[in-house]
Amino acid sequence: MLEALLAYAHFVTILAVVVFLTSETALCRPEWMNAAVVHRLVRIDRIYLVSALALLATGLARTFWGVKGMGWYWAQPLLHLKVTLFVVIAIMSIKPTLLFLRWRRILDETGALPPESEVRQARGWLMIQAHLLVLVPLAAALLARGIWTR
Repeated sequence: MLEALLAYAHFVTILAVVVFLTSETALCRPEWMNAAVVHRLVRIDRIYLVSALALLATGLARTFWGVKGMGWYWAQPLLHLKVTLFVVIAIMSIKPTLLFLRWRRILDETGALPPESEVRQARGWLMIQAHLLVLVPLAAALLARGIWTR
């Protein structure tokens, strides 16, 4: 039962990360930018952060309390690939987060919307994250089926 609950929690947090990254990417378009979108991006980005932290926590919980045990999981190159991708995505998420926060501050102070070039830049960072994120479940599926495991 514990294994099923750990897997369920991990799947739910994966879906949350995908939903909120996708939401940010969809909203972050020059043609849709307005004051409400700037504030919404900041809120969604916070939820994305919380979802990512929950994803990390549930993933660690699976390695610590899962049936296969910590020793097995941490000996697997595919787990290291998943963690590396997660860290790369997390680092890449810093740039859009800083842009969103700056946009909100400037909007609140001056009423100015972000320049189109910055919106495109933020969207580019989000798109790269989304494309890298697609590789994580591939590594997970291979790992779960014992492909390329030790």
